[in-house]
Amino acid sequence: MTSPASAAVAGLPPLRETIAAHGLDARRRLGQHFLLDLNLTRRIARTASPLGEGIVIEIGPGPGGLTRALLLEGAARVVAIELDPRAVRALSELQAVCGGCLEIVEGDALGIDVATLGPAPRRIVANLPYNISTALLVRWLHAAGDIADMVLMFQKEVADRLAASPRTKDYGRLSVLAQHVCMVQRLFDVPASAFVPPPKVVSSIVRLTPRPAAERLADLRPLERVTAAAFGQRRKMLRGSLAGLFSDPVGILNGLGLAPTARAEELAVADFVRLAAVAQRLDEA
Repeated sequence: MTSPASAAVAGLPPLRETIAAHGLDARRRLGQHFLLDLNLTRRIARTASPLGEGIVIEIGPGPGGLTRALLLEGAARVVAIELDPRAVRALSELQAVCGGCLEIVEGDALGIDVATLGPAPRRIVANLPYNISTALLVRWLHAAGDIADMVLMFQKEVADRLAASPRTKDYGRLSVLAQHVCMVQRLFDVPASAFVPPPKVVSSIVRLTPRPAAERLADLRPLERVTAAAFGQRRKMLRGSLAGLFSDPVGILNGLGLAPTARAEELAVADFVRLAAVAQRLDEA
């Protein structure tokens, strides 16, 4: 399926010309690494289909490589959030030809509520700036009820953590939070050579689909506190690492059928959710 903007987008100058015209060199402090390969960006966009309803939210579009791909693959409306004013100017050229399909929001994505950006279904599709990718994801996990799904690019090591299983070195706080809220699917890796400039790491595309509201905690804060305590001292036994959170961690762990001598990496996601429920009850008592 193609969008009304497809023909106009296809006629735009190559991205390298756009970058040169706007002095849009990638800046380290903004975590910028641009994807210019249209075959790759269109593959990412197709992964996020269907795009024809609601809105697609893109974070840090830079010169607009993925933005173009989303429009070419049928996105009815893209809301692009960009902090760099140089990129905003470059994107304005794309906005001018795409017949109202592109909205540009100049600002910091960390301070923007996705529910205010447009009607559901809301899909987030982005090559995330590496320096804020985890913070953005945690923010969106809290807002999972407002999001249909997310197709996101992370550093491979972050993707490894998102999909990690218990008793593995990558399993940690982010694994528990993401897997409790979402179904997590590793899709494919993107080599450093695909970017301008190339980063020092391999990247990975991950799809995160929020679970039904009945299957996840309404408030993630107790789960955040429990996982922060447990994995903050991951070599400690739980009876020690949770001592700052519970006055009687041994009694609580025994009551849940969990070994006080276990370590955080040995617990399943569901075990942490049960501990979070206890923490919440104690807060409310």
